[in-house]
Amino acid sequence: MKKESARDRILRVASELFYMEGIRAVGIDRIIKESGVAKASFYRSFATKDDLAVAYLEARDELKLDRFDRLKRLYPDSAKEQLGALIRDVAEQMKIPDYRGCPFLNAAVEFPDPDHPAHIKLLDIQRSFWSRVEELAQEGRARKPEELTAQLRMLYDGFVMKRYLNKTEHDGEYFRKAAELLMENQFASDND
Repeated sequence: MKKESARDRILRVASELFYMEGIRAVGIDRIIKESGVAKASFYRSFATKDDLAVAYLEARDELKLDRFDRLKRLYPDSAKEQLGALIRDVAEQMKIPDYRGCPFLNAAVEFPDPDHPAHIKLLDIQRSFWSRVEELAQEGRARKPEELTAQLRMLYDGFVMKRYLNKTEHDGEYFRKAAELLMENQFASDND
């Protein structure tokens, strides 16, 4: 097995801490200590904490896109089923006990300055992801793919924040049922 590089170790530790505690709440010294790297190794890997925050967002995006692609492969012949699988997967994630919401929405709250590198990166990530969702809606022949995507995004954003602020055991199921109702409306047959 390949030994984990100092950069990878820093990013792994920072990712865990950033997600659970917030990017601004976690200092560089703590990341250095918990990752077991020298300060010089940290700064060779990441010139600034902002660089590390952007790398964290990129790493989380990569995980999300890998998950998205795996779900698509479950239903290679049906964009509608792929979208349904994505909704069910999000609902399941909300049930995880240490679920702390969407790392991108969390970062948006922490970095409201539209010129901050983390804010720019998270907006780019969000645009890219939701355009993929809209492509699924188009491929699945939703009546109004752009509208469905906007509705799913609002529903997701709201449920993620609600789940984070007021954890209840039913949030995932409530989200799934509401999202499926939106899909039923958009994918209803012409005979309805």
